[in-house]
Amino acid sequence: MIKIFLVDDEYLALNLLEAYVQQVPDLELVGKEKLPMKALERIQQEPIDLLFLDIQMPVLSGNNLLKTLQNPPLVVFTTAYAEYAIEAYDLNVVDYLLKPFPFERFLQAVQKAKQLLQARQAPPDAPTVPNFLSLKVDGKLAKVALEDILYIEGLKEYVRFVCTGNRKYVTLESLRNLEEQLPHTQFSRVHKSYIVANNKVSALDGNMLEIGTVKIPISRGKREEVVAGIFRGLGGS
Repeated sequence: MIKIFLVDDEYLALNLLEAYVQQVPDLELVGKEKLPMKALERIQQEPIDLLFLDIQMPVLSGNNLLKTLQNPPLVVFTTAYAEYAIEAYDLNVVDYLLKPFPFERFLQAVQKAKQLLQARQAPPDAPTVPNFLSLKVDGKLAKVALEDILYIEGLKEYVRFVCTGNRKYVTLESLRNLEEQLPHTQFSRVHKSYIVANNKVSALDGNMLEIGTVKIPISRGKREEVVAGIFRGLGGS
C-alpha cells in the first residue's frame, strides 16, 4: 500500500483528491490537512510515501513547506497556476498537476510515484529499469524499446521521443523524471532540452553532437563530461 497525505487550503480540492485516492485499491489515505502549518507538523510525524501538496496557501506556501522538510516523501504539486512549474521541477517533485485535473491525470502521477518507489525498494542487484518505456500517446499506450531511442527533446510540459525508423512520440512528461529513470550507462542529459542515447551518437563537432543527420547542442560546461561519458578515451579536446 502507498501511504498518501493531502494538503490543500480548499475543502473542495481536498474532497476531490480523497475521492480519487479511494478509487485506487493500493492507495491508503493516512491524513489530510487544510492548514499548512498543521500539515507540516503531521507530515513530520506520519509515515508518508506520497504527498499531494497545493502551492498557493496562506502563511506557508507549498513549495516553502517542502523546502522545510529534511526527509520529504515523494511529492506531487497541485495548483491552478502554471508559472510555478519550473520551481517545482527544481524541487524534484514527481509531477505537477494543474487544477482542475481529471482522475486520469491523477492516476498518471500515481503511476510515476509507484515506479520511483519500486526502484527505491528493489534489491541492489535487481534491475530497476526495464528495457522499454510505456508512453501514453494520443490516447494509446505505446511500448518503446530503449534500444530504439535516438534522443529525447524537451517541449515545456511535454517531451518528444525520436526513434529509429523515423518514429516520433510526444507525451506528457519531464526530462528531469526521464533522466532519473533511464539507465545512465545508456543515456546522457547533454542539454537542458535534450537527452541522447549514448550509442546512437556518431560524432562530436565543436559543441554539437551528431546523431544521423541531426545535430544536438551540448550545454555550456558539459562538453568534458559528455566526451568522457560518450566518447571514452578521446579526452577533453
